[in-house]
Amino acid sequence: QVQLVESGGGLVQAGGSLRLSCAASVSGFSIHVIGWYRQAPGKQRELVARIISGGSTNYADSVKGRFTISRDNATVYLQMNLLKPEDTAVYYCNADLERSTYIYRYWGQGTQVTVSS
Repeated sequence: QVQLVESGGGLVQAGGSLRLSCAASVSGFSIHVIGWYRQAPGKQRELVARIISGGSTNYADSVKGRFTISRDNATVYLQMNLLKPEDTAVYYCNADLERSTYIYRYWGQGTQVTVSS
């Protein structure tokens, strides 16, 4: 049974900070990639940041220098600083899990981040 449980969303003023957490229960799988996507109203879901097995990270250009992704075992964090109103979205934890050479994609339920101007 795979579960991705997010926490840490909320309402913050522009310039403020939030830290998102995603606790992954992935018994029987290995984590290939884990990270965060977001979806604003009327827009497509987009990658925010991810950690690939081995430790390399990818960030969306719009968050570079402001957001930092980190991982502690099966928990992934997204530290968001200098938040902007355009960061307002539902943030989803995503994990690509590997078992027997197959990759399986899982999503969390999402957590709302609202940045007021």
